[in-house]
Amino acid sequence: MASTSPDRILTLDVIRGVAVMGIFSVNVVGMAMIESAYFYPPDYGFDHGYDKLMWALNSILVDGRWRSLFSILFGASTILVIERGVAAGKAGWQVHYPRMIVLLGFGLAHFYLLWWGDILANYAMVGMIAYLFWRLDKKWLLLLSIAILLFVNVSQFAGVIPQMLMAERVRAGEGTSEEQKRIAQLLAPDPDLPRKIAEDKASHASIPAHVAASTREDVRWEPFEGVFGYGIETLGLMLLGMAAYKSGFLTGAWSRRSYWIVVAACLVPDLALHTYGAVASIKADFDPVTYYPWTRLFVSPFHSVGAVGYAALIILLFGHRSAIADHFSAVGRAAFTNYLGSTIVGTLVFYGTFGGLYGKVSRGEAWLLVPVVWAIMLLWSKWWLERYRYGPFEWVWRSLSRWEVQPMRKRVAPT
Repeated sequence: MASTSPDRILTLDVIRGVAVMGIFSVNVVGMAMIESAYFYPPDYGFDHGYDKLMWALNSILVDGRWRSLFSILFGASTILVIERGVAAGKAGWQVHYPRMIVLLGFGLAHFYLLWWGDILANYAMVGMIAYLFWRLDKKWLLLLSIAILLFVNVSQFAGVIPQMLMAERVRAGEGTSEEQKRIAQLLAPDPDLPRKIAEDKASHASIPAHVAASTREDVRWEPFEGVFGYGIETLGLMLLGMAAYKSGFLTGAWSRRSYWIVVAACLVPDLALHTYGAVASIKADFDPVTYYPWTRLFVSPFHSVGAVGYAALIILLFGHRSAIADHFSAVGRAAFTNYLGSTIVGTLVFYGTFGGLYGKVSRGEAWLLVPVVWAIMLLWSKWWLERYRYGPFEWVWRSLSRWEVQPMRKRVAPT
């Protein structure tokens, strides 16, 4: 499949563009309402049928997969940038580590100044570790990735399965009094929730209020602590991206038949499992004993599987030049700006300093911002990149990483 241009790889850009759009579909919830509602919907803004519909659609189609795909693409792009630097006569570390240091600065600013859901700081720190593996053959990268992801998921199951078995014993009337007490506490409404809601709303009353909340002693180290938590999974996904790049999978080098096989083998079971989990959660009225295992635990091993399936489907649909592919590609080429820009838009709409809608809209109502931001991404990205070499934040990142102001405007104006 033809998917390359002289200076860009179309498939990588298109997948990245679709992924950054998909991520905002979930992130908007974390920007619009209290943090706990992001993880457990009934905590806030979940009173209407359309709230449950939007949750179900995101749970089935988006949750976990698009973040995983973004991480996979980060690993692939890491090799691409290093290889081009080495071809230009530089050492790989001279290209890579300045980029990661600058990215870490962006991520910390994103977290402390704008939003708790930043992933850039984690990418930067994990990316510094991923560099150690970039020279490995695709076979060893794939095996190492699988080993890491298996370790992460087995650890999660080992920690949660005993609790699930305990809940089953209690429900069958066989649990001890202590077990019954623990399950009753788990199922009971959180008595602290009103206070948490009030504090959360106060922390979004203004940008200074958010800064004060994000630098509290119990919160300020979260970007760094994430490396020892979900950063392990991120490393596995980055190595998977390196393997997928070296194998030609992400560059569109495989046959259409091979991509269809990947779609069937990865995406079909992933969507089926997520659909079952969503339906089971709704039927159980989001009982935590049902909701958490089916939407957080059982589907977790399939996040990377579904991400690979989505990548294959996107390559099949947009692996050649077309008007639609060019728009998605532009979003992907400016993915850094689009990711940060979507947070800025969310801040303008929801924070008290500006729109003041934080905590005032439900889950479904918050999602109405998503198609608006998608349209902005698709329209501005192509228009901008027809005139300039990089997105605005890409240009800053590149200039700071190279300690030299990079040329921005294209020499030839578009006709």
